[in-house]
Amino acid sequence: AYGTPVPGVDAGVPAADVPTAITLVQAEAVGFARSPMLASARADVIVQAAGVRLQQAGLLPLLAGNASLDYSHSQRGSSNFSTGTNGTTGTTGTTGTTGVTSSNFTSRSSSTSAAFDVTLRQLIYDGGRTAAAIQAAISTERSGADTYRRDLQTVAYNVATAYYNDLAAQRLVQVDREIVRQDQVQVDLVSAQVRAGTEARAQVATAQLPLAQARLAVVRAQGSALSAAAAFANAMGLDANVLVTPVDDAPVFTSNQISSIPVPTYDVAVARALQLRPDYDSALQLVQSGKYNVRTASLGLFPTLSGNATAADSSTDGYAGAFRNSQTVGLTLSIPIYDQGVTAANVLSARASLDRDYATLQSTALSVQLAVKQALVNLVSARAALDQTQQEYRTAVVNVQSTQAQYRAGVTTLPLLLNAQVQLTQALTDQVTAVYTLRGAEQTYLFAVGANVDTSGDNGSLRVRPVPGPQAQGGKSSTHPR
Repeated sequence: AYGTPVPGVDAGVPAADVPTAITLVQAEAVGFARSPMLASARADVIVQAAGVRLQQAGLLPLLAGNASLDYSHSQRGSSNFSTGTNGTTGTTGTTGTTGVTSSNFTSRSSSTSAAFDVTLRQLIYDGGRTAAAIQAAISTERSGADTYRRDLQTVAYNVATAYYNDLAAQRLVQVDREIVRQDQVQVDLVSAQVRAGTEARAQVATAQLPLAQARLAVVRAQGSALSAAAAFANAMGLDANVLVTPVDDAPVFTSNQISSIPVPTYDVAVARALQLRPDYDSALQLVQSGKYNVRTASLGLFPTLSGNATAADSSTDGYAGAFRNSQTVGLTLSIPIYDQGVTAANVLSARASLDRDYATLQSTALSVQLAVKQALVNLVSARAALDQTQQEYRTAVVNVQSTQAQYRAGVTTLPLLLNAQVQLTQALTDQVTAVYTLRGAEQTYLFAVGANVDTSGDNGSLRVRPVPGPQAQGGKSSTHPR
């Protein structure tokens, strides 16, 4: 009745593996399964875990086997020789040659050899350089795992934000439809007064203007709701045209109290955030990794002691036969004397990286403190605003009902009646805005302290505790999903 959306955008397509009506917990689970950001983060964690295994290989023995079969052929050279006699006969000096033979011979040789050997090498002592490198890799891996956990919380926060934005847009459509209904009631009331002869006919047009404006607001609200629904599906990693509707847990059009999470003091909230935030723990792990990197670099000139053992079997004749075995066992001590300043440069670079890691840790702590402070302020403000809008709604409902009764009795004017209706309209809109602003502020606070998703089961190294359930104001249990 109020507008026809473009075909193809007003109705989504259900997904086979996603429920049409979905709770916040379910929506977050879908986001975890489908988020490209999480897939990339998981790959990064695997790469860092492989780096730990590569560093650990330095402490393990190295066993290598070799086998060779060689055939050699060589031509050593050639020689010339001749047989027969050369001589002179007669008295007149006649010269001749009798029975002379010449030959050319080339010397060649070939041989075949075979050998088999197994070599075992084991690092015995390097001053702790390899162990420090392993610890640095482990800290880096933990940092990557913490980053992944924060990505989980980020996805959950984005899904929750889109979830409540979608609900708010849907509720605003309902509000605008309720306003249309209320304005229609006013038009009918004015028309009745006109028929009774107590009101001028021109007043009908005056009452119909808010009705037309309310219908326009419905059209705009419908468009905003469709856009919010598409954003919600996109936040879960779904096609924007998938039909999925969030399940509402916040009552509106009521003066009843709406539950919320408890609001702690700033000091308590910051302490909890520094304990729970994976990104802060990630920064701590990077500092720890940097310390180990400095130690690894500083041991670049430390002597290395390793053990070696070899068992071999090789042929001793020219036909790959007559094998004989041999064994060797020994120690190798490598003492670096001068490395052209490479170790000094590595130490300088590692210390500079450690300074940068400390700066990142400080920056992260400041970011956590700011986020917690702002989230607390917004949460307190949102709760106060909701209390105010509840009172505003109760007052507006009573005012409209009394003004309508007065108008029927002819003791008030149409402008006052329309003004009361405007106040109710504003109260309805303010109530919806306040309810979902509070839900958004709750999610922002939980995200700021790292408690919107419990990731303690992902890795035992993370210092995360289960998120306590929210309590309603006045001590009652909350129906809020957190």
